[in-house]
Amino acid sequence: MPSASTVSTTPFAGQKPGTSGLRKKVSEFLETPNYVENFLQCTLEAVGDDLKGSTLVVGGDGRYGVKETCAKIVKMAAANGVKKLIVGQNGILSTPALSNIIRKRKVTGGIILTASHNPGGPKGDFGIKYNLGNGGPAPTDFTERIYSLSQSIKEYKICSDLDCDISKTGESKFTVGGADFEVEVVDSISDYVTMCKEIFDFPAIKGWIEGGNKILINSLHGVTGPYAERIFGQELGAGKDSFMKTELLPDFGNGHPDPNLTYARDLVEAMEKGQDFCFGAAFDGDGDRNMILGKGAFFVTPCDSLAVIAENLDSIPYFAKSQITGYARSMPTSGALDRVAKAKGKVRQISYPKQIFFPTPPCVKKKTTVFVARLFIFSASSSLAPIHVCPLSLRNATKRPPAGSSSATCLTPERSSCAERRASEPVPTTSGESTGNAKYLLFPR
Repeated sequence: MPSASTVSTTPFAGQKPGTSGLRKKVSEFLETPNYVENFLQCTLEAVGDDLKGSTLVVGGDGRYGVKETCAKIVKMAAANGVKKLIVGQNGILSTPALSNIIRKRKVTGGIILTASHNPGGPKGDFGIKYNLGNGGPAPTDFTERIYSLSQSIKEYKICSDLDCDISKTGESKFTVGGADFEVEVVDSISDYVTMCKEIFDFPAIKGWIEGGNKILINSLHGVTGPYAERIFGQELGAGKDSFMKTELLPDFGNGHPDPNLTYARDLVEAMEKGQDFCFGAAFDGDGDRNMILGKGAFFVTPCDSLAVIAENLDSIPYFAKSQITGYARSMPTSGALDRVAKAKGKVRQISYPKQIFFPTPPCVKKKTTVFVARLFIFSASSSLAPIHVCPLSLRNATKRPPAGSSSATCLTPERSSCAERRASEPVPTTSGESTGNAKYLLFPR
């Protein structure tokens, strides 16, 4: 029977994570004694009273050190009173796939082992971040708790003699200190494929590919390789010549898994030479960013991707079930979406000054300021609605909202901790009237 023990330690400077977690060189993160254990202990303790008896999801992007760190998380979670861990097979889960499992299983949260698009390997980078129960990154108040704990940590808890094989799917049950502890190793891809089938029209896409339209997918040797082969290959019928760099490697093939015209140059060149390719895509290390190319390597900007999605919402089953009544975009996003909204008769522009004060939404404990230059909202009712973008652009504020300012609606992507809480609330207008349970399309990053 495995037993929990405490190990004395001392704080390390600089363990201050952002919403994208803590990223450091492998030499610091994984090769410094107690460094990763300290940060994991502080992350677990930051969960607070919800930690005891909790269920957490664990996985990573397959970079150097992921599998070994997963093993440490299993040992430390057991010692800290976690009831169950759901772990991706071999420690592999893309960031969107891990988020999906959190939301699907309705668990406490998840630990993601990734440094995103940063290089991997022994000389590369490593990272750890925590996602909340809504599947989104931990907000600032959570990461500040981690940092505060990291400055005064004196010991961490671990079950050094607990060994669990995460290379095979299945359940393993243990008793630690009289409490039950379970590790469920799941297929890294299946739940994500199921989710994608609920969003997109797979038969239509498969028919398009089988109709002679060739695609080319470059995973840059990151975590999306197995996902791309399963989804585009097995599910949608793309041939073997439709894939580049889909073998997941711990050093990403000694490359930089950043999907842009520089680091995915081989995709660009292949699309330029192979004029029969109609669609190309590259993905970053953990699978939450992409680059889209059209025929002849035509570069489709993220701003245009948003406009294309907005123009074709009726062709996407998810949006057919959850009707979108308006579009919104942030200041850096191009005006392509404006043109789509205008063509559909939904355009209504709001221009805000550089600094706007809104009442604090329930997900934020401190007074906040939203720093934006302009923000647009397009509603089917043509009502004007001031919106609060959270937590993408929040800063602590010392000034109060201006007198007479109207209350704000929380408009966020799913990863925001307040998205689910406010999704069904009426949208207030500048006149104080309600537009009903309006929903908006927001394209993060």
